[in-house]
Amino acid sequence: MKDKVLCFGEVLWDAFGDEKKAGGAPMNVARHLVQQHINVCFASRVGKDESGKELTTFLRDSKLYSNLIQKDNNLPTCEVTVELDEKNHATYIIPEPVSWDNIQLDKNLIEEAKSASIIVFGSLASRGKATRDTLLNMLEDTQALKVFDVNLRHPHYTVEDIETLAARANVIKMNEEEAELLIHGSNGQLKEKIVEFQKKYHTSTICVTRGENGAIIWHDHEFYEHPGFKVNVADTVGAGDAFLATFVAGIIEKRPMQKILKEACAIGSFVASKRGANPIYVRDEITAIKES
Repeated sequence: MKDKVLCFGEVLWDAFGDEKKAGGAPMNVARHLVQQHINVCFASRVGKDESGKELTTFLRDSKLYSNLIQKDNNLPTCEVTVELDEKNHATYIIPEPVSWDNIQLDKNLIEEAKSASIIVFGSLASRGKATRDTLLNMLEDTQALKVFDVNLRHPHYTVEDIETLAARANVIKMNEEEAELLIHGSNGQLKEKIVEFQKKYHTSTICVTRGENGAIIWHDHEFYEHPGFKVNVADTVGAGDAFLATFVAGIIEKRPMQKILKEACAIGSFVASKRGANPIYVRDEITAIKES
């Protein structure tokens, strides 16, 4: 049977001033996996409002709509305000509660989780008890490789909740700022901190992205590093999601870790060079980045 990835969590509208784009880290990862020809499904919840209808149409067009997209009678579809600083780095104002705070463990989700090869989940959708309980129960009853995208959004997390999710993950991906927050108890260099973190959670793989400076991966007792690719940054929205999707695709395709890392950095850089989280891949541009 063909490997399948289940992405679980938030779907929302990112509002950049007057412009509105569909977003949410797990949905972005799923969309990048579609572009990389990986069998993927997406689980979330939208409101029964106009924004929810528009998101449903968007998900259909993106080949991500299924019976895993639940409808909430009471909570609204999420609309996030995105603010860019002078370096085009994004910050987010996220309302609460919204529809994806109430994802339920129904039979459709249970079946998909049991048949998935990989489950990708993040921390944001787990900020509230209902969705967090659904996720934790789902992870208990699956043999899938569990990939945790840390994706911290202040003030929508507690360190205790992050540690609960980390303890259930086989693969953890975070950025450098998140690593500094979560990997405490060591005054050493990043590699030493990663080793200490791994000893605590017994995770097989840890990815730390470093923005324009690439990424470092600890996998099966070895470190892999890439210095990153230099591009003109349009905005950083979705670059980490593109990195993670490429990493997951590489795992499915059983590629060597160093090649996975280079490809993930290249596609993350390509996305950072474009506006929005999900630009259409231009393979010639991605090749040029890898050769730069």
